[in-house]
Amino acid sequence: MEEIARLRRCYLQHRLGFDDWQSCVDWAIERLQRDDEGDDLDVVMLAAATKVEEVWPLVSAIVSRYLDGAQISDDVAAGKYIVELHTAYLSKSESIETLEQKFWKIFNRLNQPSWLAMLARNCEYATDMDFYEKPFEDEFSYISGLWSRASTLNEFLVSYDRNISNSHEADWQPVKNS
Repeated sequence: MEEIARLRRCYLQHRLGFDDWQSCVDWAIERLQRDDEGDDLDVVMLAAATKVEEVWPLVSAIVSRYLDGAQISDDVAAGKYIVELHTAYLSKSESIETLEQKFWKIFNRLNQPSWLAMLARNCEYATDMDFYEKPFEDEFSYISGLWSRASTLNEFLVSYDRNISNSHEADWQPVKNS
């Protein structure tokens, strides 16, 4: 199936609590208009869906047919979304302020994985303390770079080094009173 990546992206964002069900329906409509799916009943039913309750079981069935469970885990969903957010941040369509809420939502949704702790924390600190901007950006680049190359959580974890994340700490000195 061509363009499964677009549907996978939509599905993974749903798994993280960022619903965009209409883009899934649009995907199915486009596939049918180009006659790319033949008579796949799930795609036909997805294209006709008008309620969110109809969409997610169909999307899940379609995605599960083409990808294994390791490629659609919540951690992979988070990692791939972080890659997208990093690209958006670099293009200035996301800011530290807009990212903070998203990172904490993902962090809590995933039951606080250690690999995401420094990124979420540094983002929060960078919203109030300018000297945390560089450590935040360093950690953001590091995590998104690892996830851009990983297809599964295991692939990510093999490359992830907590010491590198720990090194993305602000170098600040308290103000001394004379």
